[in-house]
Amino acid sequence: MPNVEFQYVLLGALAIALVVAAFTDIRRRQIDNWLNAAIALTAPVYWWTTGLDLWPGVAWQLGIAVLTFAISAGLFALRAMGGGDVKLLTALALWIAPAAFVKLIIVMSLLGGVLTLVLAVWHAMRGHRERLAVPYGVAISSAGLWVLASQFLPALQTAATAGATG
Repeated sequence: MPNVEFQYVLLGALAIALVVAAFTDIRRRQIDNWLNAAIALTAPVYWWTTGLDLWPGVAWQLGIAVLTFAISAGLFALRAMGGGDVKLLTALALWIAPAAFVKLIIVMSLLGGVLTLVLAVWHAMRGHRERLAVPYGVAISSAGLWVLASQFLPALQTAATAGATG
């Protein structure tokens, strides 16, 4: 049976983990493996609290995660994406429903493009010649937070309103 309160605890923990990932990527250009592992390993607990069926629910989540890993590992091999970014995006694929994950990818791409342009201009203005390192975990985390907010804040507000009036 779904446990709504615990779902929101888990979603809150995911939001905190995404903020930590963004800040560590800004600060060190690295997203720690322990953080990505924690995000990935708590996804099954979230599935359980939501009552997600093994078939097709969990199968879809795992399939999207495998596809995400395959594509982003290819980008990593081309040196277009960092290893921590690959792991973070794959771990997020375990949490976000497939339709919402497509929205996450679109928002992530737009934010990542803006971030890259801003950093490229800043890099050029400062006269730096070395390769530009974009903390793409910021775009991934921001898109993840956007999806969480757009999906779950309206439901939380509705529940709070119903609790206040009932």
